[in-house]
This record gives sequence, C-alpha cells and structure tokens, in this order.
Amino acid sequence: MEWPDADSASFTVRRMQTKLHCWAGADRSRRFGDLFNLVYDPAFLMHAWTRVSGNAGARTPGIDKVTVTWIESVIGVPAFLEHVRNLLKASEFRPVEVRRAVIPKASGKFRKLGIPTVTDRVVQASLKLVLEPVFEADFLPCSYGFRPNRRAQDAIAEIHHSSTGNADYYWVVDADIEACFDEISHTALMRRLRGRIADKRVCALVKAFLKSGVLSEAGDREQTPQGTPQGGITTPPTQLATSASTSS
Repeated sequence: MEWPDADSASFTVRRMQTKLHCWAGADRSRRFGDLFNLVYDPAFLMHAWTRVSGNAGARTPGIDKVTVTWIESVIGVPAFLEHVRNLLKASEFRPVEVRRAVIPKASGKFRKLGIPTVTDRVVQASLKLVLEPVFEADFLPCSYGFRPNRRAQDAIAEIHHSSTGNADYYWVVDADIEACFDEISHTALMRRLRGRIADKRVCALVKAFLKSGVLSEAGDREQTPQGTPQGGITTPPTQLATSASTSS
C-alpha cells in the first residue's frame, strides 16, 4: 500500500482527534467503541513514527537493539510500518519487556527509566494519539502536567493570577506523589480506561503494555503487577487518567 507523507498524516490525525475530542466533551458518559482500527490506521502509524523518530531518545534501542537509524537505513520506514500494521490487524502484536536504565539524579538518588523497543514505541504513540483527545475532555482546566500544549510556565502564570490583586486564594500546597509511576494501580487505571473506552481490543492493548515486564540491567526479567514504566509514551496520559479519577 502507499503510505501517506508526514504532513498529510498529521492533517488526517488532527482532524480525527478534533472529532473525538468534541464527541467526548459533548457527552461525558460516552464510551467509545471501534477505536482499534485507528491505532493501525496508516495516517496514525505514520504520525506516530514521526513523533518517535523525532524524539530526543530516538537513537536509544530497547531490548532488541533495533534503532530508528537501522530501520530507516536497512528496512525502510514503509516496510517497517506495514509489518507493524499487519501484526496489529491480525491481533498478533505482543509488546516485549522494557529495558531498564538507571539515571542518577542531582539529589543523589536514582531514577528508573523503562526504554521500550522502537516497535513498541510506535504502537504506544499511535495508541496515545487515539486515547489522548478522549481523556483530554475529562481533565480539569487547572491540570497541566504531561498535557499537550501546556507547560510549567502556564501553571506558574495561573498561580500568579490567582494569588495577586483581588484573588481569594491565600495558600499554596506543595505536594508530591511518591513513586507515582511505580505504584500506580493497574486495576484503577483499567477501570478508568473502560469508563471511556468500550473497545476491548484497545483495553487489551493497554493492559498488555502494563504487564509486559522489565528487563533489568543485570539481564533479569521482572514482572510488573503494578506501576507504569517511566519513559514509556503511554505513561503520562494513563497516569493522568487514573489521577483524574482518584481526585474526583
């Protein structure tokens, strides 16, 4: 098949995302079915590839050692995406363990990152393109973390606006959820997901990523009964979806 170029894929995806967001906002109780076909839609996969290949960590491989550069120079992007699409359509796609990398922090502590394979990153990115506009309709205006077109500076500007002039706010609470990514409940996350997504194939794909496991630096395979690997593309929206459900 002929794959769309990056610009036409972006246009198609944005148009579909706008529809999904409008439908989700118009009916907060609506559960969306038949979304899985969008995950393997050529435009969504091409746009997902564009995002993954343009990411700062694009040259970092997962456990299969395959890099974006290798795919571009040896396989070719259309052939690679066609293979991924066929696996998804045939329900034969299976995510593999993420590669754990331990990064030192300025505080002296360490941050554990999970690095998926390029294939898994592309599928995650496509899945995010489908889920994000639906759940964006449910998030509060005061929520800024990990959301598209929102930055820390925007949150600071709102705090400044709410704490000056005739504002009635006098307290600032600085809090942090300890080990948020590591401790997030799969049960709570999937419950929140199913509240909006009726397509069982989409829910099964999200669950498969959650349960895919970790390959440690020592080469040990570890199960993931809870938590989401920090560094995965679907981590922010799924974590936010659960947080929104908990806070409400």
